Amino acid sequence: MAEKKKELPRKVVADNRRARFDYDIGEVFEAGIALQGTEVKSLRDGKATLGESYASAKSGEAILYNAFIPEYLQANRFNHEPRRPRKLLLHRRQIAKIWQAVEREGMTVVPLRIYFNEQGRAKIEIAIARGRQAHDKREALKAKDWARDKQRLMRDRG
Repeated sequence: MAEKKKELPRKVVADNRRARFDYDIGEVFEAGIALQGTEVKSLRDGKATLGESYASAKSGEAILYNAFIPEYLQANRFNHEPRRPRKLLLHRRQIAKIWQAVEREGMTVVPLRIYFNEQGRAKIEIAIARGRQAHDKREALKAKDWARDKQRLMRDRG
């Protein structure tokens, strides 16, 4: 009998909740981020924003753009630039898969959340996604509302 692997809690630093509304999420990847020391300390304080950020895979590297990690207040002159491009640590095949999806199918690479894993390493969840039109967003909201109402009805029936 195979035991189910126990999921340890992750400390989520930043969550891009808007991405699930604006995009149809496809395949999700977990990547490491190349950070400077003050960036890690600022993330541990729980201060980061993924609102307007995106990722790109060019020339064999994946890079995260426009993610806001504020300066660490106690760092004095050794601080980092808040919106600098950050390298994402992925396998070569994963980068190739992302690059193909962006080039051929017109998909976008969207960051979903930044968190610390069980070993205390900063990780980012990125997804290959397709942008939604306004009518698709309304349709998604209707489906979500109906699912919530359906759950409520089933719970009340017993």
